[in-house]
Amino acid sequence: MSYRIIVDSCGELTEEMKASGHYQTACLSIDVDDYHIVDDETFDQKEFLRIVAESPNCPKSSCPSPESYMEGYHCDEEHVYAVTLSAELSGSYNSAVLGKELYHEEYGEKDIYVFNSRSASVGETVIALRIAECEEKGMSFQETVAAVEDYIEKMDTFFVLETLETLRKNGRLTGLKAVVATALNIKPVMGATPEGTICQLGQARGIKKALVKMVEEIVSKVKNPEEKILAISHCNCRDRAERVKEMILEHISPKQVIILDTAGISSMYAADGGVIVVV
Repeated sequence: MSYRIIVDSCGELTEEMKASGHYQTACLSIDVDDYHIVDDETFDQKEFLRIVAESPNCPKSSCPSPESYMEGYHCDEEHVYAVTLSAELSGSYNSAVLGKELYHEEYGEKDIYVFNSRSASVGETVIALRIAECEEKGMSFQETVAAVEDYIEKMDTFFVLETLETLRKNGRLTGLKAVVATALNIKPVMGATPEGTICQLGQARGIKKALVKMVEEIVSKVKNPEEKILAISHCNCRDRAERVKEMILEHISPKQVIILDTAGISSMYAADGGVIVVV
């Protein structure tokens, strides 16, 4: 069967994924004060990070429209899947589901399924890769959906941020806590709940200790790593990402490792120096 996988632009695509012809991006957009930025091939990460850092206000993201998802589903491929940013963090999932309903009203029946990643960034990437793996094995549409939903259930997301400013601006961290943490150079180790919300797993003084603590969390929680992809996303800190990979591989042996730069909207949260790990 032929298939298409639509990933909203919070998720990164590897060069191999882009070249395969199976993947399509649904673009989010971002408003920072008077700036309107579309998260597509025109996205300028350096300029975006400058604008975000200089603004006292939180960037406001807008999810892809239901119509844009509907048009993405309108293709020659027989099986179509969408992978979105956690439904607890964005309206992208609901938009993709509504786009599916609009498609059925406009064009009729088709095998379309929307996955709530309950994650972000490379979390969406590994889900998209798992979909393709199932399709390439010749699994049916229903078998692929079941296998990928099971994969999402067992997936864990972890991250350490260089700065807490974006979390402070969007209300996920009180101003006082952010000021104290910054003054003491405290870096929280964050993760995703099973529902897809953000939670704090621990903290450490300094980025190096925080990364070590994150690795400890990963190693203690991961189950059956040999069946999983270790995916690491970073914002302008490749050496840091490589070091995290080395520390993790001292303890577990995943079936594949990928490292990607957060080129688009994920940069808003990662900022310079942030590292996100999914396994």
